[in-house]
Amino acid sequence: HTGEKHGPNILPRELVKALQQQIPNSTIVETNTLYQGDRYTTEEHLETLKVNGWTFCPVDIMDAEGTVNLPVRHGKHFKEVSMGKNIVNYDSMLVLTHFKGHAMGGFGGSMKNLAIGCADGRIGKAQVHGVDKDNLPADWNVWPGKELLMENMAESAKATIDFFGKHIVYINVLRRMSVDCDCAGLSAEEPTIPDIGILASTDILAIDQASVDLVYAKESNHDLVERMESRHGLHQLTAMRELKMGNDKYELIELD
Repeated sequence: HTGEKHGPNILPRELVKALQQQIPNSTIVETNTLYQGDRYTTEEHLETLKVNGWTFCPVDIMDAEGTVNLPVRHGKHFKEVSMGKNIVNYDSMLVLTHFKGHAMGGFGGSMKNLAIGCADGRIGKAQVHGVDKDNLPADWNVWPGKELLMENMAESAKATIDFFGKHIVYINVLRRMSVDCDCAGLSAEEPTIPDIGILASTDILAIDQASVDLVYAKESNHDLVERMESRHGLHQLTAMRELKMGNDKYELIELD
């Protein structure tokens, strides 16, 4: 998530740059947004990337030239989800996620990053949000949310996970955890919970479950926990478990 212009909470560019340089021939991938912001069109998106400093490596806006449908195995809402066409050009993916709150999802971890981040901006993101792409309600508060949104996101993420198979890994960065997503840009609420650290895993359910558990373990977690629970965000974990996307039992191994 490269964020809206000048977003105060997006991942530090130098952190991402240092990691990216350790991965030969790697590219940052994005898709355009469903809402009309700084990344709504490819042209606006390219300008926002420059403003935010994502200029140190190639960046592929995967839906700039079209879409592709990826199948959802055993989905109850979707048989396939529309993704940015260029996703099929890659043989592996590192899901580098800024873990934080979210206005509709409750929280944004690895699963939401995949579910929304790979879906294309006009068709796929509308599918996942359960809205008509040609007749979007102006007030997102009336969009379907809660359990349906969490289940739709899980199925969208599963399509990408199934495509890459064992060639996908996850990193959640638990810093500057506002109750708002980086899509909120400068209007994002100031974080009230301290930074926690960085998690890595090959299991998407384990890493998001561990991230949530670490937030709940913090005493000053009220704002973020309220955001998760009021949006039914914990159903993200239930939906992944029901789709057998990973294991919610994990062991934290600390590295110095």
